[in-house]
Amino acid sequence: MTAATPTLPDTTPESRTSRFALNEGTLRGVILAAFLVLIVVFFSSRSDAFFTSDNALNILVNASVIGIVSLGQALTIISGGFDLSVSGTVPLGAVVYALLLNDGYGVFGALAGVLVAGAICGFVNGLIVAKANINPLIATLATMSVTGGLALTIADGVQIPFDDPEQGVLAEQSLFGVNNHVWILLGLSLVVFVALRYTVFGRYLYTVGGNREAARLAGIRVDAVTTWVYVFSAAFASLAGAVLASQLLTGSGTAGTDSGLQSVAAVILGGASLAGGVGGVPGTLIGVLILGTLANGMAIMSVPAFYQTIATGVVLLLAVGISQIRRISRRGR
Repeated sequence: MTAATPTLPDTTPESRTSRFALNEGTLRGVILAAFLVLIVVFFSSRSDAFFTSDNALNILVNASVIGIVSLGQALTIISGGFDLSVSGTVPLGAVVYALLLNDGYGVFGALAGVLVAGAICGFVNGLIVAKANINPLIATLATMSVTGGLALTIADGVQIPFDDPEQGVLAEQSLFGVNNHVWILLGLSLVVFVALRYTVFGRYLYTVGGNREAARLAGIRVDAVTTWVYVFSAAFASLAGAVLASQLLTGSGTAGTDSGLQSVAAVILGGASLAGGVGGVPGTLIGVLILGTLANGMAIMSVPAFYQTIATGVVLLLAVGISQIRRISRRGR
């Protein structure tokens, strides 16, 4: 009888990198959660109106629109790009939704039209980035102007109120007294989480974001993956526009124009890297909650809106700075 060969621990560079990535991801999640708790504690100490169930629901309701946009934005950032055009796609979705509702298409018909319009915008973005090989910053900055201008043109520069206020069902309360669009956000979050974690598309996406040339050599259709990413991002943004229109009971070509900055801030704050290949749904949602809690707390304290915009920019700078520090420390290892 021969002695069993002992199983040696895996000490390859790949295993060490995997363990480090796991530890880093866990640590990042703990830090984000702790930061969110600190924000809650701070605002709770400043106002008795903050730490209530009604205000918690209010934070979720107000953060859900940018949360939907951020899910699509997370896909583009993981792929190694980003999508500034959502700042134009959100108001375009709002205007298209209001027009289709008023034309008698109903909620589901109007939603279908909104998603198709968003998907077309995203397809154009994807072709420009993937086929024309134009930098995503320049490409989506240009299409942001196009889609934003198109929204204003279709609306003729005015707001388009719903003919029937009861058609704002996307923002109405439903199950357990929670608004419908909060459930939409949670449902989409689950779908994107499963897609990133358990599907071939998710694996391809992280591979493309980590190293596009290596992904291409491995036989991955990089251009197709990139195009689909922008289609999803724009579709989510246009859906967020429909939700925003339901909240306001009007379609406006100027609603949601800050969604580009807000969504990028949320995704980067949630631990994604602008270099690509890193990020996920849980971190993105925490980033959305941090921004939503900051905005809500400052509103309760009667902080002017422009200071809230400054705070968002500062948080984004801090998040990018932390991301750069992580990259430097990873290289050192």
